[in-house]
Amino acid sequence: MSDTLASPLTLYVDAQFLSPYAMSAYVALTEKGLPVELRLVDLQAGEQRMAPYTSRAPTCRVPALTHDGFHLTESSAIIEYLEDVFPAPDYPALYPGTPQERARARQIQAWLRSDLAALREERPTDVVFHGAPPAPLGDAGQAAAAKLLRVAQTLLPEGQAQLFGSWTIADTELALMLRRLAGTDELPTALQAYADAQWQRPAVQTWLQFNRDARD
Repeated sequence: MSDTLASPLTLYVDAQFLSPYAMSAYVALTEKGLPVELRLVDLQAGEQRMAPYTSRAPTCRVPALTHDGFHLTESSAIIEYLEDVFPAPDYPALYPGTPQERARARQIQAWLRSDLAALREERPTDVVFHGAPPAPLGDAGQAAAAKLLRVAQTLLPEGQAQLFGSWTIADTELALMLRRLAGTDELPTALQAYADAQWQRPAVQTWLQFNRDARD
């Protein structure tokens, strides 16, 4: 464990701290208790398409992780790498304990990344992180929101505080998506309370502070 920790961890994130995927990777590192150096990538200036970043991230995307000379992009891959290299019980787990629950958590993550595009487009993360007034949803956005609520209510019967009995990274990612509807009458009270509770985790609050500092 000590040899692994001796290798530095660097996470490349967008300079405005608006990427939900960069946030997820940062939360995973922080929940693991791993020291990490953040490097900012100016997406507005196109830095993600310039050397030397492209040598670390040939897909030209954030986040990217560098660890012991190994470079990795895509937040879901980064999170699973951290779980493999820094496993429980030596480090806090990011996923639940049973194979079936771990598969379900990864299913939720994959779904949140691959579906609900209209909701992501109509309610970008400046609504989530900056509190920007949410515009009314169009037909496609409403359909995506309805699907999100239906699935979330299936996964979280009323009164259930987490997806799997204790926190997992899937909770953070689901809460972030739900908060695209927060502050409106579109989010039922129980799901609002769930999203708000997940938002209070110290790792999330630290990310939100980075976001505020980037705006100042």
